[in-house]
Amino acid sequence: MAWRLGVSLTLLLGLGALFVLPKFDPKSLTWPTTEPGRIAPLAMSGGNPYLRALMRTISASESNDASPYTVLYGGSHIENLQEHPDRCIPIRWGPNQGLCTTAAGRYQFITTTWLETAEKYHPAPTGEWMWRRYSFAPEYQDRVVYAWLDDVNYWGTDIPQLLEDGQLQTVLKRLSGTWTSLGYGIESNKVTPHLMHIYERMLAEEIALANGLPTNYLPTVANQSVETTR
Repeated sequence: MAWRLGVSLTLLLGLGALFVLPKFDPKSLTWPTTEPGRIAPLAMSGGNPYLRALMRTISASESNDASPYTVLYGGSHIENLQEHPDRCIPIRWGPNQGLCTTAAGRYQFITTTWLETAEKYHPAPTGEWMWRRYSFAPEYQDRVVYAWLDDVNYWGTDIPQLLEDGQLQTVLKRLSGTWTSLGYGIESNKVTPHLMHIYERMLAEEIALANGLPTNYLPTVANQSVETTR
């Protein structure tokens, strides 16, 4: 009788592990990097070039790293992106000095914000119920943020349309409560004053890419017409 109970417990634990352990995701092993001083391309493909340019602009002030998808607050890096690292690192300067933050990845998601947004927008969660997991792989960081920024109901405004209308400052102001380095928040940095120029260059690159042109082709007018996808 005892051996039957042992077998049953082993099987039960084995089934539980299927829900607890995230599935192997090859996307978690590779990510775009770039030379210092340049802004890495997005891992995701497709989408509206205006939103893509905004995402790269956000990361320029938030992560500002040659390998942005793996960076933690403070500049150290992680290798395992199967889920958000959830490491609380002491804040050594700024208005929140003395606290700690779990900010990680290209968009410096804190753990709670990642879990809330991933629950709504992550395209490929694994597991069920309390065992649900959200891969933090580069493509999924991008896709969660892209879908979030594209959600008119969440923001109360159409961000892609504002960008196409040339209202970048309105967008940055609206987003500064979430990403506090965008010029209207509490943590501006050395990149913040250059966000307009950065966005214009990123938009030129993304429009060139959307039109099938080489990525080193930079049109003189960044907001030229282009077919966009939502």
